[in-house]
Amino acid sequence: MTRKENLLRAIRRQNPMWVPNGMENVIRLYPPILERTLCAGRDAFGVKWALERGAEGGTYPAVNGHTINDLSKWKEQISIPDVNDFDWGYVSEQVKNIDRENFLIEGFCEMGLFERSYLLLGMEEALVSYITMPEEMEEMLTTIADYKIDFISKFDDVVDLDIVWYGDDWGTQNNLFIPDGVWRKIIKPQTKRIYDAMKERNIIINQHSCGKIECIFKDMVEIGADIWNMCQPCNDLKALKEEFGDRITFHGGIDSQFVLQRPDVTADEVRAEVRKRIDELAEGGGYIAGPSHTVPYDKDILFAMNDEIYHYGKKCYCGK
Repeated sequence: MTRKENLLRAIRRQNPMWVPNGMENVIRLYPPILERTLCAGRDAFGVKWALERGAEGGTYPAVNGHTINDLSKWKEQISIPDVNDFDWGYVSEQVKNIDRENFLIEGFCEMGLFERSYLLLGMEEALVSYITMPEEMEEMLTTIADYKIDFISKFDDVVDLDIVWYGDDWGTQNNLFIPDGVWRKIIKPQTKRIYDAMKERNIIINQHSCGKIECIFKDMVEIGADIWNMCQPCNDLKALKEEFGDRITFHGGIDSQFVLQRPDVTADEVRAEVRKRIDELAEGGGYIAGPSHTVPYDKDILFAMNDEIYHYGKKCYCGK
């Protein structure tokens, strides 16, 4: 069995032969449309980003860098990119050199509906507006969802995507950014529209969302997410697997915050954490092993994690 075949069996929960270590034999392609700048400047929506080399990714939304200062006038103040105005040629050239028999292609789609809303409005204004101006927010998110559907459709037309990594962080360490009822009323329906567009094209939906989102996990499964990454342990991962493991695949889970990134962590503790997550999440498939967020640049810790995934992941939880 090839690594591609095994990964697909894990995603489809069809008893793979081993626990995949990350997205094995997946090549991620990036679009020509920048929704997060690589240096200080403006993204495709006109939002200004600042550069801080110590920040994750190097850039972050600049103070007062948002473009909408009056939600009641969002239609005049928003700037929606036209996907056809960008040069997709280099993306199509990359595809020609990919061995599709052995590799899956994943398209990168970041800054989902919630993230784009706070980039356009500023975080504080967005959080308040979800509560005080829900109709305006719903209308704006519908327009953003239209763009996301156009974007994914264009990406798929150019590449013939197997997977889309769709990013939208909904949670903090303790709960959602907004009340779950508000998420269900405003964000869920438009996210479902985006999911439906991918389903129509037979694209695997790899939903990225950091934070504690277990209160809406049933909703995410219901509208059709195929994979959830990076499934952080602030959620009850074992309980979520037991309830929803026949319907969604978990990717991640190996605790970055309190294990991998802890300064005094030992290799034995890392190996124990790997075994714990495989025990909780891997039976029958539906688990792709990996860190719950960033990893330390420590070769001994990384070796312990990867080595344990490789050896323990080939044992009794898969290939029965």
